[in-house]
Amino acid sequence: MKNLYNALMLKKLLSLKELGFNYVEPVQEFKDDNISLPNDLNSLYQIVLNCHLCELSKTRQNVVFGEGNVNADIMFVGEGPGASEDAQGRPFVGRAGELLTKMIENVLYIPRSQVYIANIVKCRPPQNRTPLPKEALTCRPYLFKQIELIKPRLIVALGSTAYRYLTDDTTPISRVRGHIIQKENYKIIPTYHPSYLLRNPSAKKEAYADMLKVKSFL
Repeated sequence: MKNLYNALMLKKLLSLKELGFNYVEPVQEFKDDNISLPNDLNSLYQIVLNCHLCELSKTRQNVVFGEGNVNADIMFVGEGPGASEDAQGRPFVGRAGELLTKMIENVLYIPRSQVYIANIVKCRPPQNRTPLPKEALTCRPYLFKQIELIKPRLIVALGSTAYRYLTDDTTPISRVRGHIIQKENYKIIPTYHPSYLLRNPSAKKEAYADMLKVKSFL
């Protein structure tokens, strides 16, 4: 929330400058509880669609907001869009997305359309690098608002980046995968990111076990 606060403060100062102000008294400080996001997904989507609060907005083709059942019991959260996602404006539509779809439909026995899928950041990091902390922390309030509105019972954190920014815990994913973390209104189960599984097929057995825990939760 701090990065969003700083971005809004800067935006206000730039607006005053455009109006002709050369000097102003110190701007009345914002408080985090004054930074509100809309309470419906469509309005939130419009805000995210026009977001330019971090450097990722300069190189994106499309914002990747998220998709799926807005009343889903299960929400999958990844790291950020890749090339295919950036081109289509949809999450998990490349090779990793194909594997995630198989994990959902072949292990949980539910259609992909019945879950909700999103990412920590809504714009593709260049060369698919890991989002920088300032990028992830700036974008995270949008994700938390999605979670608040969708109200999933369970969130599956796909990979270490998703787990870190959902929990503020830096424990390696290999040590926390498959564990159930209780949050105030939902639970989190971390597992490996599908991209990692494509590079390390031997880890699919552990990911399968994690998905069986998700299935038993249902």
